[in-house]
Order: sequence, then structure tokens, then C-alpha cells
Amino acid sequence: MRRVIHYAASMMIVPIYGVQVCPFIEGLSVFWVVAPIIMLFLIQYALGAQLWNRWLSSKALEDQVRSAFNLEMALFMATGVLLTVFNSMMFDFPLGSGLKMIVGITGLGFFAAVDLALEAERSVAKQVIEQDIVIDPFLNYFPLTSKMAIFASASLLLVIGVFMLLVIKDLDWLVKVGDSITLVEGRIDILKEFLFVLAVILPHTLNVVFSYSRNIHAAFDAQNRLLTQASMGDYSGSIAISSADEFGVMAKHTNYVVKVIRDRTEELRCTRDVSILALTTLAEARDNETGAHILRTQRYVRALAIELKNQQKFADYLDDETIDLLYKSAPLHDVGKVGIPDAILLKNGKLTQEEFEIMKTHPQIGADALSIAEEDLGTNSFLTFAREISLTHHEKWDGSGYPAGLSGDAIPCSGRLMAVADVYDALISKRVYKPGFSHEKAKAVILEGRGTHFDPDIVDAFIAAEEAFCVIAKQYEDSPTQ
Repeated sequence: MRRVIHYAASMMIVPIYGVQVCPFIEGLSVFWVVAPIIMLFLIQYALGAQLWNRWLSSKALEDQVRSAFNLEMALFMATGVLLTVFNSMMFDFPLGSGLKMIVGITGLGFFAAVDLALEAERSVAKQVIEQDIVIDPFLNYFPLTSKMAIFASASLLLVIGVFMLLVIKDLDWLVKVGDSITLVEGRIDILKEFLFVLAVILPHTLNVVFSYSRNIHAAFDAQNRLLTQASMGDYSGSIAISSADEFGVMAKHTNYVVKVIRDRTEELRCTRDVSILALTTLAEARDNETGAHILRTQRYVRALAIELKNQQKFADYLDDETIDLLYKSAPLHDVGKVGIPDAILLKNGKLTQEEFEIMKTHPQIGADALSIAEEDLGTNSFLTFAREISLTHHEKWDGSGYPAGLSGDAIPCSGRLMAVADVYDALISKRVYKPGFSHEKAKAVILEGRGTHFDPDIVDAFIAAEEAFCVIAKQYEDSPTQ
């Protein structure tokens, strides 16, 4: 469509331009002025369409923008030369007359070629995105600053050249007409010619400036989108490299930096997960509870969190990243048990009151250990959640829990979630001092503790996620020997 517009505009502008700058063309009839120009532009358009479809589309993507510019420039220059040859053969026009037409047609071709090259750049960008193609911006590198400088210089030279042709033609015209017209009439005629040139060049220039700005905006927008995405912790994106200029180089380096951050982040996540596994295994090695307890409770926590995330009260807190961190941190809820003496931790029976008081210190032991890690490594979400869960998963909604006797919303959400998950799993699990409860019996205990032991909202989420709890309990149930 842009080619159609440029060619249609050229067919209307060139005849008027020829009459304005060339007295020989001015002496022709309207038919011989217009017909050759229209015919040559129609031939040019048809030939260009074939070349765009076959020759240009066969070029590598990184070569298509420059090739589009060269193709259109060559076609317009060829039309100017052919028109000059035609006028010379048919009407014996001098070379100077032909050069004026070549300058005008080439000038229109320059604006059309730049605009269509920028359109080709957008087309290449679309293909790169849709087909996931990678272009090396250093191949055929052509700085954007150079492009802008060339365009500005060429536009200025074109304006100066056309106005000089008008001045030369008008001086000759004034000499010929002599006193047959008044000075005012002469000024008006000359002003009309100058206004015509401005009316042609200004829209073409603004069109190219707009087209440049459109492409630059797209490049900046892609950069900003990726950087915004990365600043929010999502390093999965990349910028499609579609131009061999500064923006292409910036995109390549930005993609590399984001990839490095993504790889380092993944490495840190793996290190974190391995650290969790090591600490959890250490706690398991000294506890009479099974590893399946840890697998079940972390999944219970996630099921509860997913159920709560759509509630307004929890929506701001329980985003996808937080839920994932809660899931990863949950296995450390009993890491403090490594500080409990074996005689108490491994006792095959009910603890005495004195022993239970010692057992009640394990949340603080775990939280203190994780706090030391925070001091050395710096505060981060994972350590914060792990410490909260370790410290507060035995607190109760009514304030009767331990170790700090927190109540209500003073208990971190992570600890309140873990409280329901931990108690439910303890109820359904077989221990040396008790048999495992059925789901219905464990459910009744949880409901009984609503508003006293447990956060009422989390108990409601437990009821809503009841089926998921049963599936998790079945999938990760203890083996008969445990």
C-alpha cells in the first residue's frame, strides 16, 4: 500500500514539477507531458513488484532493508533516465532539461526508498519475532546516526538543488517575458512555484521522520519491556534483533546480560534448593518423623496458598513467586529439632512436661540458625519465609501457642499456613504413641480449632482444598514399615 501511495503521488507531482522547472516541458501539450510519465511509472511499479516478490524476498533478512532502499532508488533513477531519453528522442530536449527531470524524480525516489526501507525494517522485525530468527547485528552494520545524517544531508541538498533549478528557470523566464507582466504578478508566480515545492517536500520529509520515529519507538519499547520484565524477576524474555545498527547491538547485549542473569539466578535457585535439601535431610536424620511428612506438608502449604490467593485479604501477599518460596521453605519448619537432645527427640512415647518444654524450643533454635544465615548472606525472601515458618508454625490464633504467644494477624501468614498443614499431617500419620487418624477425624479436629488454634480463613481454605489434601496424603503416604 505504501508503494501504491508513493507511485500515485509521483505520477501527480512529476508532471507539475517538470512544467515548473523546465521551459521545454512547459511547451508540450498536456498529453505529452503526462502520458510518458504515467506509463513509465506504471512499468516501474510492475517491475518493482516482481523484484520485491522474487529478488528481495530471497535475500537474507539482514540484507533486505538495504536492498529495499537500493531497489527503489535504482527504479526511480531508471525512470528519470528513460524519461530523459524519451524526451530527447521525441522532442530533441537538451541534456540540461533531462537532468532537471532526473533530479526531481530521483528526489521523490529518495523519499520513497527511505520510507519503504523503513517499512521493510518493520516487516523484518515481524518475521524475526514470528519465526524466532536470530540476526547478528554486526553483519552489514550501518549506524543509525549515519542513516539520520545521510537522510538530513540528502534532504537538504535536494531542497537546495530544486530551489536552484527553480531560480535559474525563473530568471530565464523573467528575461523572456520582460515588461509583459508586472512585478507583483511575477512574484506571485514564483511564490506559487516555491510553495508547490514545499508542499511536496514537507509531507515527504514528515512521513519519513514519522516512519523513523515509529521504528525507534518500537526498538525502545522492546528494550523497556524486557528491562521491566527483568526488574520484576522474570528473565525468560528476549529482544528480537531485526536491525544492523545501534539498536540491534543494544538488543544483542541486553539479551546476553539477561541470559547471564537468568543463568546465575537459576544457579542460585539450585544452590538454594540443594541447601534446603541438605538441611532438611539433616533434620530428618535425627527425627522420628518420615521424609514423606516433609513432602506432604510442603504440598499442603501450597494447596492452601493457591486457594487463598484469590481472596482480597491475601491477594497482595500470595503471588506466584511467594507461593513458590513458601513451598520451597516449608521443609525447614522443623530444622530446629537438630538442637533437641536425642533422648527427647527419639523417645518412643509421650514426652513429660519437662521434656515437652525442651521440645518447645525447637522453633526458636531453627529461627536463630536461619537468622545467622541472614546476617551472613543478607536478607532475602527465601530465608525470611524459612525463618518465619520455623519460628511461628506452633503459634496459635488465640495466643496460646509457642514460643512467643503471638495471636491473630501478628502471626505471619507463612506460620499460620504451616500450622494447619503440620497439624493435619501429624493427625493422619501413625506414630509410636498413637495410630493415624482418618481424614474425617483429622478434619473434625481442624474445624474444632478454627478461631482458636488456627486462622479461620485458612481453615476455610483447608475445607475448600480438602480433596487436594486427600490426594497428597495418598500419593505421599508412609510405607508400611515406617
